[in-house]
Order: sequence, then C-alpha cells, then structure tokens
Amino acid sequence: MTRRIVRTGIQLIALAIVVSITLFFLDNRYRVLPQSVHSHMPLHHDGLIITDITVQTCSTINPLSKCMLDQKKWHRVEKDLYLGSGWVTRAYVHIKRKREEELKTEDKVIIDVRTGKLDPSVGEKAQASEKWESRPAGVWIKRSLKRHASDSKKAVTAVDILFGADAVEPRPGWELVKNGALHLETSKASTDPRLSIRRGPAAKVEKPVPKIRKDGKFKIMQISDLHLSTGLGHCRDPEPKDHNGGHCDADPRTIEFVERVLDDEKPDFVVLSGDQVNGDTAPDVQSALFKIVDPLAERKIPYAAIFGNHDDEGTLSRHAQMDLYDSLPYSVSEPGPNTIEGVGNYFVEIQAHSSKHSALTLYFLDTHSYSPDETHYRGYDWLKPNQIDWFKTTAEGLKEAHSHYTHKHLNMAFIHIPLPEYGNPENDRVGNWTEPITAPAFNTHFKDALVEYDISAVSCGHDHVNDYCALSKEPETGDPELWMCYAGGSGFGGYGGYNNYHRRLRVFEIDTNQARIVTWKRLEYGDIRKRLDTQIIVDSGRVMGRQSANEA
Repeated sequence: MTRRIVRTGIQLIALAIVVSITLFFLDNRYRVLPQSVHSHMPLHHDGLIITDITVQTCSTINPLSKCMLDQKKWHRVEKDLYLGSGWVTRAYVHIKRKREEELKTEDKVIIDVRTGKLDPSVGEKAQASEKWESRPAGVWIKRSLKRHASDSKKAVTAVDILFGADAVEPRPGWELVKNGALHLETSKASTDPRLSIRRGPAAKVEKPVPKIRKDGKFKIMQISDLHLSTGLGHCRDPEPKDHNGGHCDADPRTIEFVERVLDDEKPDFVVLSGDQVNGDTAPDVQSALFKIVDPLAERKIPYAAIFGNHDDEGTLSRHAQMDLYDSLPYSVSEPGPNTIEGVGNYFVEIQAHSSKHSALTLYFLDTHSYSPDETHYRGYDWLKPNQIDWFKTTAEGLKEAHSHYTHKHLNMAFIHIPLPEYGNPENDRVGNWTEPITAPAFNTHFKDALVEYDISAVSCGHDHVNDYCALSKEPETGDPELWMCYAGGSGFGGYGGYNNYHRRLRVFEIDTNQARIVTWKRLEYGDIRKRLDTQIIVDSGRVMGRQSANEA
C-alpha cells in the first residue's frame, strides 16, 4: 500500500512537471495563460515596455518643423541633443511605450539598441524575426515579436540621454548603448549625446549603513570642488603646465586622481563637500554628477554630498540634484527638513562594529551661495538661525542615545563655505593659507554652537588653494576647542594657480579604540604617495593642540 502511494505521488509530480513545461512553451509562443497569472511570473516586471525609438530634428525658425511628435503615440525625452549649441537646430529622442497588458499581437518589443553608421547585424548571427532596424541619428534597434519578449531580461523599459565622451552610467540596471554617440548634423560644439537604456524594472536602491571596521577604525575621504562639466571639461591652471605634453582634459584627469587615491587609501566613507558640478560648463548636470558617483558605486563606498555655490548654476536645482543622489547606489545624502533653510541639512550615524550604537556622528549643513544682501554684506551667504537651531536641537536629542556607546563618541561636521573664524590670525595652523578667505561677512556664530555640542572638527571646501587646519582655542584658558580644516581643491575644472598649486584632497582616520582622529592630505602631482601634513587633531576624545602624528 505504501509503495503504491509513493509510486502514485511520483507519477503526479512527473505529470505536473510535464504540464508546466508544456504550458510554458505554449505560453511562450501563443500566450495561453491569463494576464493575471502572467503578471506574477518570476520574470515579469511592472511598468512600461519600450516598443520604438526615434530621433526628431527640428528648426526653431521653421514653423513647419516639429520638435514634438504626436504626443498620443510618442513620449519625448526632455533633453535637447545639442544642449542649446545648435543655434536654431534642436533634436530630441522620442520613444513609444506601452504597458505590458496593452501589448497587441503585432506589437514588437525592443530587446537591444546600438548606435553607429553600419548595420550591427554584419557578422552577427540572429533570428530572422529579430532584425536590426535603422532609425535617425545612427540609432539601431532590435525588436522581437516573441510572446515573452516583454518578460525577458532583455526587454528595454526606459531610455535616457547622457552627454560627453567620458559619460558613465552608475545606475543599477542601466547601461550606455554600445558604439558611442548619436550621429547628429554638424554642430560647432559637439555634445556627444549617448543613449542609456534600462532593462527590466527600476532597481530598488537601499541606503547603506556605514559601520566602524573590525579593527576599530573608520576612514573618511573628503573630496571638494571637483567642478565637473558636461563633456571632458577645460583645465584651469593645471600644474605642471607641460604635463602630458601640455594636453589636459579636466574631468578625466580629475577622476583619475580621485580613483588613484580611492584605491590607495580605501576609505570607508566619502564626503563630497560641494561644487561637485561646475554649473556654467554643465548644461547636463546629470552627466557631470555621474562621473564622481560611478567610481564610488563601483567600489561600493558609501558617500554623503552637500552643495556649494556652483552646483545649482546649471540645469538642476539643489532639490532636483538631491533627488538624483537619493536614487543612486551607496548615497546616504538627504535633503533634510523642509522647514529650515537650505537643501542638505542632515546627519549620518556611523555605527559601532559590533552593535547598532553610534560611534561617530557626521553633521552636514548647506552654506548656500551668494549674499542675499550685497549692500551690507558682500560676498557669500551665511548659515541661518533656523539651521543653527536645527543643529542644536538635533545634537541635544542624540545625547541620550550616544551615552549608550561603550567608547567615547565622536562628532564631526562638514560645510562648503568656511566660517568667518577660519580667518582668525591667532589660530594655530597646519598647512597652506595661500589665498584670501572667502567666508561670509555676516557672522551667525555657528562655530560657538559646534564647540557647545562637542564637535571636534569641521571641514570645508570653497577656497581651492587653502588646505590648512586651523585650531580655535577657548578665549580665557587657551585650551584647544575646535579644528577647522580645508579639504583643498580636487578638480581641474576649478581655479588653481597661486604658486604652482597641485590639486589635493583630505583624509580623516578615526580610531574608535583610542578616540583619536588623524588627518592628512594627498596630492595629484609630485609626491603622490606621501601623506602630507599628517596630524593628530583629537586624542582620547579631546581636541589636541598642534602636533604631528610622529610627535604623539
């Protein structure tokens, strides 16, 4: 009896497998399963499927020329392929898209996209039903009539445009189309527009949780004033001037520098402290911003970003850029409360290695842009009272949670524009004070709030060729109370000069076992392996006076 039951069970399982396989092949060819079942199959993804792509070129002075195709059939990607450089000529990518349940028997689904003058099928084996089809601007698409084409991982579900010969694509599930830029009519300023496609559903991006390493250490790399452009960018004040035969492309050289130091230092966290984008030379901010995000995502390094005075001088506002950061892998950047002024007022907790208690808190604040009152306070804007109140309230509210950490909890802060106190001539300094400090003329005394809430160090950018750390002391006792550091300018798209200045960036290493913070700088040229001006700024949880690491 038992054998009969077992034998019958095996036969039923075998029959179920045969029926399932048969249904799969039948549905693959004829789609026999109902849509309700089809939508829950493992390869299914919700949303829209791209069925066609074209490029529409138009003239702004010709009334018969259309820049927008029939909106009932086509969706326009809102990026002029000339980025405004075509004088009266514009060109836009248009796509046809449908929801999967709306697909008809005759609808083809795009499964591949290429660009180039030649038919990609030359020398390529392909099914007769999946031929390459030509579209304007050197676009080639391959479409499929197969019933499950819209379910496959090949199905194209979104299209975007990035610009520049050095364009990169850091978004999960996205890829730049092979064979380079679209072929546009002659333009004096080549924008190198490139198609980027997504296959499958939009990837869910989860924010990482930064943690102290097993050895109790945590390394932060601060990268400031990259001044990235759309396209290769033009170098400003490169040093040495005859490097590489005098040829200098700003962004490739900048990113090469950053990548080298990332691989040398292997930081656990990166702070982008403003002016990542050079607004005037970035007509497509997205393409510029992706250049720094890509090497961080590739190395799986969490990062936080704040804005400088140039970031939003291009096509994207601070809010739009923060939304973009929020959608990208390994970003912990946040816009912060919308009840206070600025975009990017937030904090990040760095967890202890073996618990969820915070070992280190990093505060980020938006220092805005230019002065709102040039008549009385020329130059740059200042931190607002409600930002300082937010900082105080937040720091006070975190005290109880931080008290549960078994070691000494540490705090740091990052801003873009320096505080007025950076220019105090009585400060002890380590590093170069090469150019005048461009701090706001109006002082809201944020430095006092930092000291009150035990911030050991604050670090900024903005003044590219200043790279010092300055020690603020308690007025009555002369005791050290706060280190105020510069990162130094990293990017060749921003100014340099001033006594053969080489681009650089700053590193902070936190040792939670010793409650110690050590900092140094790394150079783009010259002694590139050296840790420049290494100094201990915090030891046993106390702000230290000026000393090198060798003196400790």
